[in-house]
Amino acid sequence: MLLAAAGLAGCGQGQKGKAQVWVTRDRGATLLDEGRVPAGLTALQGLDRLTPVETGYGGAFVSKIDGVASSRLHQRDWFFFVNGYEADRGAASYRLRDGDVEWWDYRSWRGSERAPVVVGAFPEPFLHGYDGKRRAAAVRFGPGLGTEARALARVVRAGSVAAIGKPVAAAANLLVVTAGRPGMTARLRGGERAGDPVRFVVSGRAFAREIARNPTLVRQRYQATGWSPS
Repeated sequence: MLLAAAGLAGCGQGQKGKAQVWVTRDRGATLLDEGRVPAGLTALQGLDRLTPVETGYGGAFVSKIDGVASSRLHQRDWFFFVNGYEADRGAASYRLRDGDVEWWDYRSWRGSERAPVVVGAFPEPFLHGYDGKRRAAAVRFGPGLGTEARALARVVRAGSVAAIGKPVAAAANLLVVTAGRPGMTARLRGGERAGDPVRFVVSGRAFAREIARNPTLVRQRYQATGWSPS
């Protein structure tokens, strides 16, 4: 308990700015809480600023948020993302930076595949990366989609915009704009750890235009498919 309390106490460690904290359930289907907290806190401290938290294993494991508890019987747990990446460490060990998006989602792990990166914090991780390390970004586009690609390049601050086929540095984050069923998906380009390069695919001309105008269209979603204008 003393260790847990130590993890929940503390101040901003000299960091300036704010981070966002989201608490949802069922892959973002239901928003439970959200707010902004000072940068420099650990993710655990930031969460505790927003809502009641209970921990186990000396503060390393979040077992309950706002009264909603992990359940081995029902095979449900809290999953923790930063800037769209599934975190690779405990919340007491991740230090929030200005602009970070800390996201806790309560869902079943029964039969679930891992979600190493999700679209719901877009335009993260393009803007702030992970653990304070931002990667260069590139945008590639299919035939006739140059206008949409350039608009999205401004959103993700890409230094390279070109037609599909032009090589992309292996260490860069990549956003691909294609025709097809409207939506957005995300995966790691290579590797398997938080912070590794990502590949986001935005499909459908109308959706690409909409997401460039309003990146929050995919907010708090693991993947976005089958989008249609409202």
